[in-house]
Amino acid sequence: MPRYEYRCRTCGDSFELSRPMAESAAPATCPEGHDDTVKLLSTVAVGGASAAPAPAPAPRAGGGGGCCGGGCCG
Repeated sequence: MPRYEYRCRTCGDSFELSRPMAESAAPATCPEGHDDTVKLLSTVAVGGASAAPAPAPAPRAGGGGGCCGGGCCG
């Protein structure tokens, strides 16, 4: 079930609620009982085996073919 983050405009606290996507736009009450809350935009967390960055591309070999690749540009 998705988790949505909210902020209470009355007390300033942030909190999360797990609710079905069909109820994502429904009003939320903060844990202190205030009704004036706003849903925050949040990033998507995707789980996986590794969070390693993609390897850098291999350097391109110089020279060969084409005007600018062959050194004839001025």
